Amino acid sequence: MEHDKKKTVDLSEDFVIEKIELFILRAPLGSKKFWSSQSSFPERNSLLVKITTKDGLQGWGEAGQYGPPEPVATAIEHVLGPRIIGKRVQPTKISEELYCFSRDFGQRGTYVEAISGIDVALWDLLGKKLGAPVCELLGGAFRKRVKVYATGCYYRHDSNDPSTIDVKESAQAAAQEALRFKKAGFKAVKMKVGLLSVDDDLKRVAAVRKAIGPEIALMVDQTMRILPAQPAEWLKNWKNLVRWFEEPVNPEDIEGYRRVRAASTVPIAGGECSFMRYGFRDYFVKGCVDIAQPDIAASGGLSEFVKICALASTFGVTVIPHVWGSAVGLAAGLHAVATMPMSPFTANPSYLENEPVIEFDRNPNPLRDDILKGLKFQIGPDGAVGVPMDKPGLGIEIDEDAVKRFHAPVKSRGLVSKL
Repeated sequence: MEHDKKKTVDLSEDFVIEKIELFILRAPLGSKKFWSSQSSFPERNSLLVKITTKDGLQGWGEAGQYGPPEPVATAIEHVLGPRIIGKRVQPTKISEELYCFSRDFGQRGTYVEAISGIDVALWDLLGKKLGAPVCELLGGAFRKRVKVYATGCYYRHDSNDPSTIDVKESAQAAAQEALRFKKAGFKAVKMKVGLLSVDDDLKRVAAVRKAIGPEIALMVDQTMRILPAQPAEWLKNWKNLVRWFEEPVNPEDIEGYRRVRAASTVPIAGGECSFMRYGFRDYFVKGCVDIAQPDIAASGGLSEFVKICALASTFGVTVIPHVWGSAVGLAAGLHAVATMPMSPFTANPSYLENEPVIEFDRNPNPLRDDILKGLKFQIGPDGAVGVPMDKPGLGIEIDEDAVKRFHAPVKSRGLVSKL
């Protein structure tokens, strides 16, 4: 049958990158400030990347949500962005070319985050051009709704001095928060530990476990707190309390990860601070993790996520994406997880065993909840969140007025001042 030329989509002449806009977003939390083991969170921040093509289509990506977004914005504005103006929208090709260009000085961190934001925006554009959801372009969706777990129960402490935390009050607050998650329909909760002593954190974990009961899974995120020289002593405390133990040591400490996992009877998760398939390869080859947690907005974008998942599958490592930033990153994560097969396959999927799931951060975040038009991500009675597929691309419409409210553009004076 002759090909119907009227249905052919032109991806050449006008489907080229004409403009890249960057939005540094900051949303102060005020009295809702919270702590992890490493620092306080007085605000939520991120960097949104808006790419416009010659034919007027716009795609959105996210990066710069781990630390200060300014370095990532600068890398795109002055180094990476100018290299792709005028190029055709080809996400995987452009991402690979940008990484090869920046490999000598940007194998991880700022430059990979920058590539991530560009990549997600390009996938959004490609979907809009072809009239298809991103998950279909990535190979097809196994599911239209993705099971989630709640991330919360941080240290709710509106103070600059974590040593003033009242342990009993903190335990009660964490228990009450976890119970709200249970009532909302979550089947698993991940909480923060590591800011207090092991004994005090165990009181918080025990309080949460008691509040939610044995039928709700509980995970703990240590955020780089364990001493690798004594893993068995640390890990024995958590054996009968939690489903997995996250980020036990510094991300660059590959040997420390290996020693902790070798000593642990609890599955070890990590990788939110790892970059590209090469960083995850090192974790897999050395036997560091049972669960890999790439962040699509930081580890290389959707193009790289596909490669990381393929690599993980050959080592029998589960992939559960880390999601922390805005609604853009969450939408990208939902599309990505929609494409993941059960691993290993069974006729009946099992939550937190072989059914792909995603992190659903429940900490205060206006950048997640208040920048979309007509959509707010919410858990349903099935314990899942819908993949936005009613529109092409990422399936979301950005409220640019809301983005402008949170926008805090870089103001460079060429002079360093004291904070």
